[in-house]
Amino acid sequence: MALNHGAHAFLSREDEGGGCAVAAPPESRAAVEALLHRLEGDLEVETLADQQGLATAITAIVDCLRADMETAVLAMHPADEGAVAAYFEFAHALTVQTRIQEVGREMSAMIELVTGHEPTPEMALTFQFPD
Repeated sequence: MALNHGAHAFLSREDEGGGCAVAAPPESRAAVEALLHRLEGDLEVETLADQQGLATAITAIVDCLRADMETAVLAMHPADEGAVAAYFEFAHALTVQTRIQEVGREMSAMIELVTGHEPTPEMALTFQFPD
């Protein structure tokens, strides 16, 4: 739910020409748009390239939700219901971001273990991980 809200907030603010999307790299918008279509049910990560795209999107969302949280805390009171809700959305997305980063490290290590080399961009696209 928090990722979905954060993704919509990110995209709407970019469309408005302000907010958290201004400092985001251009590939972040495409990654967030692609993530929106996958936010029903569990996120499955099949390749390292897939993980990298998810990480890009989720990082943009976390940055956006962090900015929202900081704005809410400063505009209201830290214990205000809106500020607390903003904190929980940010915290949830941050947890997902951390897990996606761990998955990427594990995938990279597995590719290196199997091939004897650090993952290349081609390996990131083609190396398949079993379910």
